[in-house]
Amino acid sequence: MPAPFDVAVIVGSLRKQSINRAMAHELLKVAPDTLALRIVEIGQLPFYNEDDEPDPPGSWLVFRQQIDAADALLFLTPEYNRSVPAVLKNALDVGSRPYGRSIWDRKPGAIISVSLGALGGFGANHHLRQILVALNIPAMPQPEAYIGGAAALFDQSGHLTSQSTRVFLGEFAHAFAGWVSTYVDHRAS
Repeated sequence: MPAPFDVAVIVGSLRKQSINRAMAHELLKVAPDTLALRIVEIGQLPFYNEDDEPDPPGSWLVFRQQIDAADALLFLTPEYNRSVPAVLKNALDVGSRPYGRSIWDRKPGAIISVSLGALGGFGANHHLRQILVALNIPAMPQPEAYIGGAAALFDQSGHLTSQSTRVFLGEFAHAFAGWVSTYVDHRAS
C-alpha cells in the first residue's frame, strides 16, 4: 500500500480555544487513510522582514522545512475584517521567501473557513484563495467550505456535536484526497 500523502494543516488562529483549531482536530479524525494530517504551528514566527534573510530566525527555517516536506496543504481560517488573520498572512510570507525559493509552489491545497457569523468566513476564504493563486498553490475548487454559526457546533469541551458537520468534513476530506492525488505522484511505502 502506498504511503499516505503528508498534509500540513495550518490553522489561522492562535487562540487555545479556537473553533478553527477544534475543527482541524475533527478533520484529523475523519480524514481517509490516504491522508496523514499534521498541524504545523505558525504563532512562533516573527514578522517577515527581508532584512533578516541573510541570517533568518530559526523558527522560519523550521517552518519552511515542515512545509517543504508536505505533499499538500490544508488551511483553516477565521475571518478578521473580511480577510485572513495577520498571523496566517505572515506565515504565507515567511514561506514564500527568499524570492524564487517558495516552499508553497505547486503544492495542492484547500481552505476551510470557520466563523461564528452566518457567512462562515466567506471573505477570508476568498481572500485566501487570491493569495494562493499568487503562491502557485492549486486550491481545490469544490466542495467549498464555509462553516458558519460554529459556536453552536461544539460542546464546552471543544468536541463537535453536529453530525451533519462531521459528515460534511468527511466528504470534504475525501474530496481533498482526490484533489491531492491529481497533483502528487504517490510514493511507494
